[in-house]
Amino acid sequence: MMALKVLGWILLGAIGLLAAAIAAADVYGMALGRLRITPELACTVMWDAWAASWVAVMVWSRPAASRPLARQELVYLALPAAGVCLLAFGSIATDFRPLWTVPGAFGWAVAALCGVGLLFTWWARVALGSLWSGSVSRKDAHTIVSTGAYGLVRHPIYTGLIVAAASHAVLVGQVANLAGAGLMAFGLWLKARFEERFLAAELGDAAYAEYSRRTPMLVPFWPIAR
Repeated sequence: MMALKVLGWILLGAIGLLAAAIAAADVYGMALGRLRITPELACTVMWDAWAASWVAVMVWSRPAASRPLARQELVYLALPAAGVCLLAFGSIATDFRPLWTVPGAFGWAVAALCGVGLLFTWWARVALGSLWSGSVSRKDAHTIVSTGAYGLVRHPIYTGLIVAAASHAVLVGQVANLAGAGLMAFGLWLKARFEERFLAAELGDAAYAEYSRRTPMLVPFWPIAR
């Protein structure tokens, strides 16, 4: 178990370093005029910078007191992981032929929306603090966070990722990337439901039900059935 944990940290560190290197290379290329600044490239740089910074602060997390069986969680990680792969590398599968071309001004607006989504995840990450976990778990002295982004939706990190992924897929405009964003959104919705069942059982149905009654799951201001 310890060996797997160490291997996981090494892999995440490598991903973070690779993302930081790619983002730095893109920014350097744009600064020298070697790369044309486009909304798609801006989105790519934002995603790379987000991934690098997210991995860098993964140590800001307290130990887990309880977690579901690994095989249960893996089922709910499969779809988001497949979606991420298609979103990141789907252009190769469709031979770089977009279904549409997004006009310049609108393209930058969509790129800005991608940035807003990624910033929303960071707002949530700061609000969650050391209670954050890369996997479904109950932390030591776990409490229900309902401040900041968690006052708008119960799973703001997932919300931000879905918005950013959909925005990027629209900019790319290719079938595989769009399918990836859809898979990612559906997978995160399933994972959110699984996480809520786990936390309700761990923290008490009454406490979590009260939070759920006043806060939408993924879409801010979405009407909640009473």
